[in-house]
Amino acid sequence: MSDNSYDVIVVGLGGMGSAAAYHLARRGVRVLGLEKFTPAHDRGSSHGGSRIIRQSYFEDPAYVPLLLRAYELWAELQQSTGQEVYRLTGGVFVGPPDCLTVAGSLRAALEWELPHEMLDATELRRRFPTFTPGPGDAALYEAKAGFARPEMTVQAHLDLAARAGATLRFGEEVQMWADGPHGVTVTTATGSYTAGQLVVCPGAWAPDLLTELGIPITIERQVLYWLDPAGGTAPFEDHPIFINENALGQQIYGFPAIDGPAGGVKVAFFRKGQVCTPETIDRTVQPQEIDEMRERATELLPALTGPAVHTATCMYSNTPDEHFVITRPDRYTNVTVACGFSGHGFKFVPVVGEVLADLATTGTTGHPIGLFDPARLVTT
Repeated sequence: MSDNSYDVIVVGLGGMGSAAAYHLARRGVRVLGLEKFTPAHDRGSSHGGSRIIRQSYFEDPAYVPLLLRAYELWAELQQSTGQEVYRLTGGVFVGPPDCLTVAGSLRAALEWELPHEMLDATELRRRFPTFTPGPGDAALYEAKAGFARPEMTVQAHLDLAARAGATLRFGEEVQMWADGPHGVTVTTATGSYTAGQLVVCPGAWAPDLLTELGIPITIERQVLYWLDPAGGTAPFEDHPIFINENALGQQIYGFPAIDGPAGGVKVAFFRKGQVCTPETIDRTVQPQEIDEMRERATELLPALTGPAVHTATCMYSNTPDEHFVITRPDRYTNVTVACGFSGHGFKFVPVVGEVLADLATTGTTGHPIGLFDPARLVTT
């Protein structure tokens, strides 16, 4: 076997790709991982210090079985590394009782018999004094919600993959790839590699790398804000993650103060961005954007009146229906694709890695991924 020949090549080593490389390598598969940037970089979607994890899934109850398995794998990853890749803080999903955030979360919790509590506005204020919900608001409280640390998670999967024998190359951008009856060839500026199977996890680069598949994906700039609360971060340290939807259907989300007294409280709008590409994204956050975020955040958390101590940008890769794409495209023999995670995919990273390892080694998986078939989206 040539030094440039592998069983599986994984293109893109962000959240999903790093997990795929690990799950493949731990099975004894000879893996090559290729990444155009550095390990656990901040140029795509898997950064920003924290990502919400939750099980009462308002997007669709069909995600819950995958979440239950993801939670098992989060615990396994934490035990394997000795690092706090995730933390359960509890989660509050608050808004008008019939809004998607509340009603959708309740629907998933009831369908899958997930532990939860329903709180009215008075009880929410009593339990969590930082919140000031509207008088008609309701909230679902989920004790098993919390947050994952994206950079730490990516690096942990990469470290475990390398320990299991994977070859990982960084700063090596894929220029082209080709599939044939006997395997795939991947070409970079450094050279060419062959493998029996290819796993493509392109993140925000999906529209360029996967043009032939005709999967509609729109890249959207998103901004993350860390606001300094009046009176300090102490009331936000032992605090649940939260998602809040107002009467206009506008969602925001946020986290406990996990970065110390000077770190602020991280908040962001959900799905309020500008269409961009990885090349054209504006990484500069304007003062008026901070003002708008502060005005919206203080509707629920009136202490968040201070300046932004930090901001960052990332990208959502959105499909038209905001569900994922995980597939072995019909037009290829040896290719698996995972993309279009639409701003809510990181909590699934460990289980998507397992799914991709299944698909690359056996062509199928026992996990329920029918919702992610791109046949629902393909336009050409």
